[in-house]
Amino acid sequence: MPDPFPPKRFFDASSKSALTLFEEFKTFAFKGNVVDLAVGVIIGGAFGKIVDSLVKHLIMPLISLIVPSQQSYLGWKWVIHGKEIPYGLFLGEVVNFLIVATALYLFIVKFLGMILKSKKQAASSPPQLTKDQELLTEIRDLLKARL
Repeated sequence: MPDPFPPKRFFDASSKSALTLFEEFKTFAFKGNVVDLAVGVIIGGAFGKIVDSLVKHLIMPLISLIVPSQQSYLGWKWVIHGKEIPYGLFLGEVVNFLIVATALYLFIVKFLGMILKSKKQAASSPPQLTKDQELLTEIRDLLKARL
């Protein structure tokens, strides 16, 4: 006689599709590319903070010394019709962007370009043939000429 109160199954048809969706997501999320991208984003964020500190604490105060003004670059502003436009903060952000853009250019275009160029040159040059391979090539060419 069948049990009138069968045990509840946790894996019915709808949960199997959810499980497969989870498995597919897990496969996607833990591929090497996604993990590498996550590491790159974290390192990029840390690099951005370092550059931001460099600009705020070293470069812009030095610019403030060069430019004749009573206040630091943070206080540089235009007042037009009672509204303040803080152009000193904008200049700090522009310098910050230029440093990050320069670092990315040097790393991506110059450094990685140099590495990829050397890999292409290594791949394009054919490997040196051994003596046996040279003889076999000559025999093949002679046989082709006879046909």
